[in-house]
Amino acid sequence: MKLPENSFKKRLKNGPQFGCWASFGTGFSAEILATIGFDWLLVDGEHVPNTVPMVLSQLQAVAPYESHPVVRAVNGDKDLIKQLLDIGVQTLMVPMVETAEQARELVRAMRYPPLGVRGVGGGLARATRWDSIPDYLEKAHEELCLIVQVESRKGVENAAEIAAVEGVDAVFIGPADLSIGLGHPGNPGHPEVQESIQSVIAATNSAGKACGILAPVEADAKRYLELGCSFIAVAIDISAMRQALKDTLSCYRDSDTGAKPSSLY
Repeated sequence: MKLPENSFKKRLKNGPQFGCWASFGTGFSAEILATIGFDWLLVDGEHVPNTVPMVLSQLQAVAPYESHPVVRAVNGDKDLIKQLLDIGVQTLMVPMVETAEQARELVRAMRYPPLGVRGVGGGLARATRWDSIPDYLEKAHEELCLIVQVESRKGVENAAEIAAVEGVDAVFIGPADLSIGLGHPGNPGHPEVQESIQSVIAATNSAGKACGILAPVEADAKRYLELGCSFIAVAIDISAMRQALKDTLSCYRDSDTGAKPSSLY
């Protein structure tokens, strides 16, 4: 059996790739999203109550489809990363990376010795197809993809050094956290936030790495594409469902609850 190819990683430099946040935490909902045609789906383990078994069920549900699952861990804990890689996560996103040293430690967590500190699961790991991939230990890192999130003032200041770390495949910008970290909560359109976003995109591209961002508003997504982002999350399943249901209900009665999607993300 061959090591599965990471289609998302292969296409990173040949973007754009359009994705959707998969936030419901079930294999059933993730599979529905996988039938739509998004290039990638973000299985969120940071702000959604996803456990490792729940992530596994979503990986299994989307496996027959072309949409590539990107899994966001709650943090950069090396033991959690080991578990996620062993259940078959090929593309990992880690939030709040602020220094090159943090990025290097994440690279080490994703690689076996002597290149890193990842423990060997062998026949227990879905990633090895239970020891059916003979060269997995030697070649696993070739098909693993590490995305680090820059979403703080310190991260912006160190973006060039972070992006330059060998083993970091892409940088993903979190506009909501970045805006609040810069003192402009709920306003990623503020000039200072936009200037920071542009500087991260430029620094990432200069390092020869791909840059991504969350932008569920069409005008924002198109602007970020022009600025150099090559993979963009253009939808959030929960937000899309909520808005669609509000629109449906408004056809029958007035509804003033909530708001339309905005640049908050």
